[in-house]
Amino acid sequence: MENEKPLTKAEERVMRALWMVGKGVLREVVDAMPDPKPHSNTVATVLKILTDKGYVNVEPVGRINLYSPKVSIEEYSKRSISQLAVSYFGGSLSSMVSFLVDSKEVSINDLEQLIQQFKK
Repeated sequence: MENEKPLTKAEERVMRALWMVGKGVLREVVDAMPDPKPHSNTVATVLKILTDKGYVNVEPVGRINLYSPKVSIEEYSKRSISQLAVSYFGGSLSSMVSFLVDSKEVSINDLEQLIQQFKK
């Protein structure tokens, strides 16, 4: 990803709506957000910030803007998980998985399914 600036919770909320929409105008992004929906001015401000951070493309179409994600949810998720592993587990994914198992967030059955997927 070209930009390493992390997203705030508000920015991530808007990005999740934009990922669902794919490409759309402000009203479509707001409509895709869960209730309680923020005011459209708030979403417009966040979209401007996301554009400045390099997460969103904006294409002027007449008097309105068409927004689309510049970063895929998969790319963002991968980077977020890597940052989590570095920040809390010294970069060790196995330590992170062990923590999740120990805290009952991931079951042995889940791990066995993951192992089967890796073997494929």
